[in-house]
Amino acid sequence: MGSRIVTFGEVIMRLSPPGNKTMRQSHEMEFFFGGTELNVASSLAVMNCEVRHISNVSDDFVGESAVSFMKSVGIDTSFINKTEHPLGLYFLEVGSSVRASRIAYNRLNGSFANIKTEQVDWEKALEGCEYFHWTGISPGISETAYETLKEGLQTAQKMGIQITTDPAYRSNLWKYGKSGNEILKELVSYSTIFIGGVNEINEILGTQFSSDQEGFIEACTILQQQIPSIHKVFDKIRIGVNASSQQTQGRAWVNDTFFETDLLEVNPVVDRIGTGDAFAAGLIYGLLHFDDEKALKFANAACAIKHTILGDINYCSAEDIMEVMNGNSGGRIKR
Repeated sequence: MGSRIVTFGEVIMRLSPPGNKTMRQSHEMEFFFGGTELNVASSLAVMNCEVRHISNVSDDFVGESAVSFMKSVGIDTSFINKTEHPLGLYFLEVGSSVRASRIAYNRLNGSFANIKTEQVDWEKALEGCEYFHWTGISPGISETAYETLKEGLQTAQKMGIQITTDPAYRSNLWKYGKSGNEILKELVSYSTIFIGGVNEINEILGTQFSSDQEGFIEACTILQQQIPSIHKVFDKIRIGVNASSQQTQGRAWVNDTFFETDLLEVNPVVDRIGTGDAFAAGLIYGLLHFDDEKALKFANAACAIKHTILGDINYCSAEDIMEVMNGNSGGRIKR
């Protein structure tokens, strides 16, 4: 059986000292399974979408636990491969108020970094798929991950699937001698929906557009001229007062029309990790169910509500997100 949404990317374990402790002062760690694309898949599965994730995990009890987690939220794991390489890890100290959060990764020799093109039967994996989602993290991890993703994108394009991309550029990746900007531009050229803003467009095109509304519209226009396959651009704006207080807003450029959402304020912030992924998942859900403007509002509400959830994944239902989208953000107890 096919899945309406397919995601491709690393399954990674997050280790964090509990609360807002630093590692120096803590003797215990909480762990969560995540990964940018897996976070999107998990959120969509929680919202009762049919979603399949494609990845590698370690062939040990850690990888088995990761697969059990994916199954527990409703993700199709039939294209998860088990390998002799360890599962990737990252360590997070959660900041508070004026102290920023800190992250250290251990992923470049992990199971996903060693994925190979022959491990994925893309035509079978994408059978029945309407949306295929990828991010700029995956091709930065290793050359074989880039090659595997490229084959998937070429297959999805031939099959007429909508391809959503969050082409996040991470300079601390890209250790295998390729230019991240060039590869991301190549891979974005297979995609149809761009989830990103001026910063991402500037990275990919080598431009210097400003982040205001005029700069955003100009950047989107040039992006679509250079990469004609992109027909919709959706952007998440996050305004940080400090580590404990955030505002979120969505804006878009579709059919030569600009539109944006109202600002949503989150204070106090419980966990910022995965909020962009919650936006992407909310957008894909919205595009499946609503018009473009309502889809953007839903995505912004999903992003805002994720700030209140501990861990990498947005566990809120579509109904919870709709309430925030419709202005019911007072947090009253539901009885």
